[in-house]
Amino acid sequence: MSLRLEAALAWPSPPPRGLAGVFQSTKKLFLSERRGRGQSRALEFIRRNAANGLSVANLVAGLSSILCSLNRQHHHSCWLLLVGFLLDLADGAVARRLNACSALGAKLDDFADFTTFGLATALLLQPQGVLSGVLALAYVLAVFARLCFFSSGIPFTYRGLPCPYASSLLAGTFLLSGGNVTLLRVAAGIMILFMLDQGFYPHDKVLESQLWKKVVYAGGVAAVLFSPATVASIYCLAWSMSYIVFPFAIWSCKAQPLPNAY
Repeated sequence: MSLRLEAALAWPSPPPRGLAGVFQSTKKLFLSERRGRGQSRALEFIRRNAANGLSVANLVAGLSSILCSLNRQHHHSCWLLLVGFLLDLADGAVARRLNACSALGAKLDDFADFTTFGLATALLLQPQGVLSGVLALAYVLAVFARLCFFSSGIPFTYRGLPCPYASSLLAGTFLLSGGNVTLLRVAAGIMILFMLDQGFYPHDKVLESQLWKKVVYAGGVAAVLFSPATVASIYCLAWSMSYIVFPFAIWSCKAQPLPNAY
């Protein structure tokens, strides 16, 4: 092979001209645009379903809590209820923050709430007889009624105690009392009355309100995930009790609405 031929082979070939060059340039542009569209679609999917993912996680926590109760692992069941409590407070805030509210998300949230704060929480009462069975059934029906008729007609308020706070209180009571079923059933009866009551409660936009409420939420996450069960139960019990007993004095910067306001 001559030196001239070797040099010709070693020299890079010139870029294609004419139709071939236009085809390759168009192909590269098309692939880059396609890659960009794929990334934007993935980000859009994540934005629209981030809150739904939290609702599904709440649902999984509730189902897992049911399985733990059926296997008499009530301490694990309580911990999962507290996890569901935190997830429920976050999903609405995430949906509004990402402008991803939808009818599907609302239905999914209600179904997850009924599973976690209704069915799973009622099993903590350990219904083994007629009276305890009736109490557990009444608790589930109270949660169902509360989820169906929570609207107050007044912006940023509920009618009746939100069921996540009742569930958090019962889970904390169970852990602190060492599983005292009698005390838990008495507390459940009181929570039924609060959920069916027509009293007003502020909308619990914890992550969209004052800074100290966000700090309370962050403390709840740290307590549930990284602290002993006693610390987590005391923290969530105090949090729920403050909302139940002093709803507008502590958890709302607005005055309590009057019954004839609407």
